[in-house]
Amino acid sequence: MTNLLYQTDSYLREFEARIENVDQEHRAVTLNQSAFYPGGGGQPCDFGWLTVGQQTYPVSAVSKREGQVWHSLGGETPLPAPGSAISARLDWERRYALMRTHTALHILCGCVFRDYGAQVTGGNMDPLQGRMDFEFASLRAELVGEIETAVNREIAAARDIRVDILPREQAFQIPDLIRTKINLLPPGIAEVRIVEIIGLDLQADGGTHVRNTREVGHISIVEYKSKGAINKRVYVKVEAAGGRDKR
Repeated sequence: MTNLLYQTDSYLREFEARIENVDQEHRAVTLNQSAFYPGGGGQPCDFGWLTVGQQTYPVSAVSKREGQVWHSLGGETPLPAPGSAISARLDWERRYALMRTHTALHILCGCVFRDYGAQVTGGNMDPLQGRMDFEFASLRAELVGEIETAVNREIAAARDIRVDILPREQAFQIPDLIRTKINLLPPGIAEVRIVEIIGLDLQADGGTHVRNTREVGHISIVEYKSKGAINKRVYVKVEAAGGRDKR
């Protein structure tokens, strides 16, 4: 099982590790530990680089299978052998943009649920842009404007963001997690990672986030559309120059 460093430190940009497995056919390796996010929950995977000795390999994709995080390596240079020590570096500009975007979407979810009682039905994101689907019967331009104002107000409120990893049984006792459909988690998942925007939002979530809402920067709702009778889609853009990274 790969030790998932990003779960407890989203700001980790570089790390040391050891190669555990090598898939020559697909040019992929697993490591004993990794800070690369493998994608999931609407958040794309990280990119970056692995260095072994004098050779650096670009990490072109990351995925998770059966508890192992596989790092796909670009180029044509022969892959290093299992047991090799490596130094890894994330594409931090991409990662931090995704962290800001993911947190922005959680703020959006928190505001919409608090103010209108609408639950999330789906979502996706790329760096600095994303979309969320909500159970709205109707969505008008003036309502969208109210939501955008509320989200930017919460960003400016500088709310801290806390991450906890709890035993499944303990997580089930948190009433606010019911709306995140925690009961749909596969039975084999013994621990649940909780992301909380203090005073606003609480979700079971495996992705990476900033430490404080002020780091998100200003967001704009750039489009909205109906995807069904009670399913409305909201598109969000995050400004390129966001809050300062304190790391």
